[in-house]
Amino acid sequence: MEVAVPATSIPKAFNVLAISIVQRVANPTALIPIWPTTNPSVHTLYASNPISRNNTLLSLTRCSTRPDTNTNNGRGQDSSTGSNPTSKPQNSSTPVSNNSLSSSFPSPSLSKGLVFDLGSIDSWDSKEIGSPVVKRFLSDEEERWFMWYHGNSSKHPEVDSIGLAVSNNGIHWERGVEPVRSSGDVGMVMKCGQDWWAFDTMSIRPSDVVIMSSSKFKALSAVYWLYYSGFSSEKVDFVDDDSLELNLENPERFCIDNNNYGSGKIFKSLPGLAISQDGRNWARIEGDHHSGALFDVGAEKEWDSLFIASPKVVFHGNGDLRMYYHSFDMEKGQFAIGIARSRDGIKWVKLGKIMGGGKVGSFDECGVMNASVVRSKKGGKYVMAYEGIAADGKRSIGLAVSPDGLKDWRRFQDEGVLKPSEKDGWDNKGIGSPCLVQMDGDVDEWRLYYRGIGNEGRTGIGMAFCLGNGISSFRRWTGFKL
Repeated sequence: MEVAVPATSIPKAFNVLAISIVQRVANPTALIPIWPTTNPSVHTLYASNPISRNNTLLSLTRCSTRPDTNTNNGRGQDSSTGSNPTSKPQNSSTPVSNNSLSSSFPSPSLSKGLVFDLGSIDSWDSKEIGSPVVKRFLSDEEERWFMWYHGNSSKHPEVDSIGLAVSNNGIHWERGVEPVRSSGDVGMVMKCGQDWWAFDTMSIRPSDVVIMSSSKFKALSAVYWLYYSGFSSEKVDFVDDDSLELNLENPERFCIDNNNYGSGKIFKSLPGLAISQDGRNWARIEGDHHSGALFDVGAEKEWDSLFIASPKVVFHGNGDLRMYYHSFDMEKGQFAIGIARSRDGIKWVKLGKIMGGGKVGSFDECGVMNASVVRSKKGGKYVMAYEGIAADGKRSIGLAVSPDGLKDWRRFQDEGVLKPSEKDGWDNKGIGSPCLVQMDGDVDEWRLYYRGIGNEGRTGIGMAFCLGNGISSFRRWTGFKL
């Protein structure tokens, strides 16, 4: 199985997936890449299809670095409606530049690192934002950046949806204030599930986006695969003997008000999958679990028996996909990260916990969560950025490395590589939900996007960078002297 690495390139023209955002795919058919590749290595897999419940052929192909731009898709669609990741958004309601919201930004001295703030007061993401999933796409003409993230509004602070913002440099972003209407729009792109039995009826948060082609889906281009956390209204009961110093909740809420929905409550979350041909119009893929999720929580007394959250997917090689996720280990009293493997990206087998809390007094003593794993282009080692929780509840970002991504994860250091800012900075209360992006070029350059928490629980998305050999520390972005 050869795979597409989103940080390199994708086809310059996609056809719009003509299905509802919340529709479940019942009869997937073949998908054929529209771009030529030079002697592509294609590995075919015969896997049980959890959608149609029978054996289906799946093939994954590496994206070409020079994708075909032919837009003749045989459906008679106007090519102007096709998705082009290098094109400018053409929202029927004019996209809003994040710069236009500068009045809501803290002063420059307090906004170091902040690249994406809350939406305007009437937008779908005016109350809280987070879970950044950032991908960089290259073409012959330019580079384009996509960022999927979760948000909610003041009208419905208990319901998270998924949105998309775009950029030409990964720093200045264009966003939308309402749901998308066409393949060129930005804004809200996916709502909660509508089926009463589904696992994602209360909230959804993006975890990862990868690009693959599969014979399961009928299209003339590669398909975006969105892995996400889905939350239902099912509350998780557990015995708390008051030994926990953490205010355990799922999903976590940071905005402080008199109606902080779900504070201190645990709602069951499970991993989900949706596909799209333009990154905007999504169709859910039903997994093996009766709720439509990809898999269930662990059995009683297993480390992941409470919930499954933040499923991040990385390709290792032919027929080998790895999913990193976190849960709360009740026996240890700390958050932990586990791993599952798959041959087709849909059917997964858990392998167990790979990383728990750090030593006493460390920045991650009470656990690790929200892992972002990248297989480095230089050396092939696996690098993990993760959110660490200290004994006082403070959240920082740490790094770990593994030779094979399966075991032997070693922390870079006892301290976090990025800590909350001091005093009145916009992210002085905590940082987390990291998203690592390795840049191209001879210099070993990395970007780290993250969710920041400030006074009164106000959230935003920040960016830090690292230049040179090794990634032992990051500095917040302060301007184009970068």
